[in-house]
Amino acid sequence: METVIRDVGRMFAKPVVNVETRGDGSRILRSGIPLPDTYARCVGEWVEKWGKETPDQLFLAERDAVSGEWRKITWGETRRRVIGIATWLLGQKLSAERPVVILSDNSIEHALLMLAAMHVGVPVSSISPGNSLMSRDHAKLKGNIELLRPGVIFADPVEKFAPALAAIRELHDGVVIAGRNSQPTAGTVPFAEIEVAPDEAAVMAAFNAITPDTIAKFLFTSGSVGVPKAVINTQRMMCSNQLAKELVWPFLKENRPVLVEWLPWSHTFGSNHNLNMILRWGGTIWIDDGKPTPAGLDKTVKNLKEISPTVYFNVPRAYDMLVPLLREDKQLRETFFARLNLIFYAGAALPHHLWEGLEDLSEQTTGHKVTMVSSWGSTETAPMCTDCHFEAERPGVIGVPVPGTALKLVPSADKLEVRVKGPNIFPGYWKQPDITAKSFDEEGYYMIGDAVEFLDERFPEKGLLFDGRVGEDFKLLTGTWVHVGSLRVAGIDAMKPVAQDIVVTGHDRDEIGFLVFPNIPECRTLCPDLPPDADIIDLLLNPAVRQRVRQGMALMKQIGGGSSTYPSRALLMAEPPSVEAGEITDKGYINQRMVLNRRADLVEYLYQDVVDKTVITVHSAI
Repeated sequence: METVIRDVGRMFAKPVVNVETRGDGSRILRSGIPLPDTYARCVGEWVEKWGKETPDQLFLAERDAVSGEWRKITWGETRRRVIGIATWLLGQKLSAERPVVILSDNSIEHALLMLAAMHVGVPVSSISPGNSLMSRDHAKLKGNIELLRPGVIFADPVEKFAPALAAIRELHDGVVIAGRNSQPTAGTVPFAEIEVAPDEAAVMAAFNAITPDTIAKFLFTSGSVGVPKAVINTQRMMCSNQLAKELVWPFLKENRPVLVEWLPWSHTFGSNHNLNMILRWGGTIWIDDGKPTPAGLDKTVKNLKEISPTVYFNVPRAYDMLVPLLREDKQLRETFFARLNLIFYAGAALPHHLWEGLEDLSEQTTGHKVTMVSSWGSTETAPMCTDCHFEAERPGVIGVPVPGTALKLVPSADKLEVRVKGPNIFPGYWKQPDITAKSFDEEGYYMIGDAVEFLDERFPEKGLLFDGRVGEDFKLLTGTWVHVGSLRVAGIDAMKPVAQDIVVTGHDRDEIGFLVFPNIPECRTLCPDLPPDADIIDLLLNPAVRQRVRQGMALMKQIGGGSSTYPSRALLMAEPPSVEAGEITDKGYINQRMVLNRRADLVEYLYQDVVDKTVITVHSAI
């Protein structure tokens, strides 16, 4: 059995940052580690490599929908089946103008179809299942399909997607493929029928014609800002990004990655960062059929009790739900930490209490504190622009520029707007040239819209901190800026364990307010006198829950530096954030602007002159 590498000095390349200061006040940050142009021509080279070199190594495993047992596929079988499916795809007159679209969750068939399409130079677009299954009008999905006009659409089980498929029927002329879990359905082709006798010569001729600039994927933005757009992802973007990861995470050469993974392939985190890492190293993904939701968490726990990951990727919301269970369950704890190199979080800062909790639990279990790291990027950057390839001094450090990617820091009001340039940056949005043109500055840097700050400006190698969206912050009536990103994280930490997420209010008002989305299971633990199935309204009105929020508000006021650093009032949300309404993505990232717009009446209620009993103020009695 291989030795688990936990020593930071062996795991990571030492961070080196070169800083160029310009006369206009902007700065260019680059990694001191060069990125050679030796990255793979296309991701299919990795499928070819492992299919031939390690044919018996496990690539993917998924739970069977009926038996619940693991279904598995090796690298050798993957390569063989990809060639067969690619042979069928060559007969479908597909191109960038008629790509492959996948509507379903992660699965073996999802991966095979995706890899087969890319193997013959056909772009693939995995679209968030929420667009099909959590929408009444299917407006987003219609927009997706109208833009792409696919020649092949995959759904599994197809009957589950029937309303969505009916809604888009007139927007494409493609073949609908029904996955293995589907009932026989008129007008669809079973997946088994596209696994035809392979024409290796034809497939490899198409494969050899692929260049680094061939379009590999269309990934839709999550819609957290503006209307969803189809981001062109080229082979160069993905392959150069994985070489950058290889240079800063050398431990992957010795500890082949094994993931227990739910993060959707319709998003760049799960697809380009995680799945591509497995493709690059010939690793294994055990597809987690759970999610960080009350309904999905039990499945995740079951999977983590059976399979020990080497690296664990997730979003802060998931760790918030997982930490209490790790404390309670010895078997879960021991399996989870058994061969874990590191814990990775992205999309939002990890609250300090979760950081400490994971460190303590790992030390109790293995005798070692687990290394926790993050990264930063977007759908447009394939996705990694920075990486924390060192032991961070605190949560929220997004790392330093990765090899090959330059960061331009531009003063903007009292923030540092960050812009990016490199081989991992997208060429544009599909069929949206006007939006594309507005996305780049005069030097060709992509204007991502985020802000960063130095952990310590004297030592840039200590890393950058994410400082929110440039347009997310606001001013109070006093003219004082409110930094939403850092305030949200501070609030979650101060109000632990009640606050799972927070939306910050107060634009053009005298005081800051919080709309607090509660962690319902943790709230119930604070109220042992209530029945386990107590109504949520009764739970949120319970003095124990409200007092915990009030204590957190008082703590923030005590340690804050003025009215822009703490909330004066808060309102607990009985309704969780809505995916359909765009308040939260299916990865669990909160959309501040959408919540404020959709719940404008609650914001007004929060600030009314006569304070209602449901509003918690920093001075109010219990």
